[in-house]
Amino acid sequence: MLKFYFHPSPNPMKVALLLEELQTPFELIAVDTFKGEQHHEAFLKINTNAKVPAIVDGGVTVFDSQAILLHLATQHDRFLPADPAARAQALSWLMFVGTGLSPFSGQAVHFLHHAPTPLPYARNRYLKEVERHYRVLDARLAQSPYLAGETYSIADMALWGWANFAGYILGEAGLSGYPNVKRLVDEISARPAAARAQALKEKLTLKAEFDEETRRALFGNTADLTA
Repeated sequence: MLKFYFHPSPNPMKVALLLEELQTPFELIAVDTFKGEQHHEAFLKINTNAKVPAIVDGGVTVFDSQAILLHLATQHDRFLPADPAARAQALSWLMFVGTGLSPFSGQAVHFLHHAPTPLPYARNRYLKEVERHYRVLDARLAQSPYLAGETYSIADMALWGWANFAGYILGEAGLSGYPNVKRLVDEISARPAAARAQALKEKLTLKAEFDEETRRALFGNTADLTA
């Protein structure tokens, strides 16, 4: 059975959604990143980069959420359009999320909420880039129901993983300024697979307190910096 190394944060949630859409059996293995379990020797054998998600699928180990989405979609021949033009769009938007929205969102969260010293330039830089990426996504989704066009794909799942946490970056307004993104996220969230993916966190007992142990587990040596 496929082993899924999981913590209920944006990148693992992308993979959780796809696994639930595929309805393929998997063993859920918690990696409590707030306790630093991603740095344990056993997990480093799965992903030397010490990040979730990761899967072990038979004899194949895959880490990085985008790689896992591609692996599973290709293996099951689902959620990637067969039409070459639509597939190219799905891959393009998948990478747009993976190399743009995802890292800029992660850095925005860090500098808005966890940097030991407020850094206005960094906060503004990453927040503005997150907003720009959502504008680009919103313009695309004004033209078509899904990022790949007419077909729901892993690109949309990748967006859903991060957009569900948008309020943590964008504040109370959340996605209200990006109505087409919100429409898609709401549509995906209403799917039974998304409900099952969200319910995975209820099966686990994970640390919720963000304390010094968590800062060091997530930020490593930079947790010691105060400027």
